[in-house]
Parts: sequence; C-alpha cells; structure tokens
Amino acid sequence: MGTGPHQTYLTIGLCGLGLALAAFGLEQLDYRNAVRGLSTEAYVVIIAVGFAVLGGFTAYHLTSKRSRSEDFQRNEAAVKSLGLSARELEVLELLAAGRANKEIALDLGVSPNTVKTHLSNLYRKLETQRRTQAIDAARKLGLIP
Repeated sequence: MGTGPHQTYLTIGLCGLGLALAAFGLEQLDYRNAVRGLSTEAYVVIIAVGFAVLGGFTAYHLTSKRSRSEDFQRNEAAVKSLGLSARELEVLELLAAGRANKEIALDLGVSPNTVKTHLSNLYRKLETQRRTQAIDAARKLGLIP
C-alpha cells in the first residue's frame, strides 16, 4: 500500500496545523512573566526541540513509506524495452539514493569515468538531461521505488 496524494496532503495539513498551534501558543505566552521564570536561552531550546520533533515527524511521514522497497516490484517490461543493463539499474538506484559519482564508483568498484558513462547511457535511454530528471522518469516508469 503506497502513499496516496490524499494521505500526503493530510500529513502536510496536520503538520501545518501543528505549526499553527505552536505559533498560537507562543503568541499567547505572557513574555514578561515567562522571562522571570526561565531564561531566554531555555525558551529558545524548548522552541528548537519542539520544531525539531515536528520536523522529524513530518519527514518520517512524508518519506518513510516512499523509501520502503519491500512492496516494490520493478517494471521489467520497461527495463527490457529501454534496454537497461543490470549495472545501469544499480547506478540508477545509487543515484536515487543521493550518491555522488565518486561514491557510486566506490560502491560498485569502478572508476568515476565508468559511472559517468553509465549515467550518460541512462540519460539517453530515459530521454533526460539531469540526475533529478532521470530519477523522476525512473520512478514514473517503475524502475526504482
């Protein structure tokens, strides 16, 4: 079961509501009395921790389901029709994981020039010109989760 657009919008809406409530709470805080009780640094820490927790919650809910690959089934028909090699698929997966060319080369035990060649072949086969376009096209075709 994937993350549908409605679930994503719901998550974004809930996070926005959380931020709005936090801002409202800060507005309602009687600053003069609060300063006497705690130092400014303490309030900065409390606010920072609150936003960090909310940011972590948002990131988890918006990305965790997308990154789970246990339910992913590669579109083998697209792989075959594009003529992608197993190595090109490995490069594509590492590319989608955010790895740089040198990192991909180290992971695969090849030279950075070989990675550039594989990327050039991928761009041509996917009819793209940049990394982000290639990743987007590959996801739409069901080549990567």
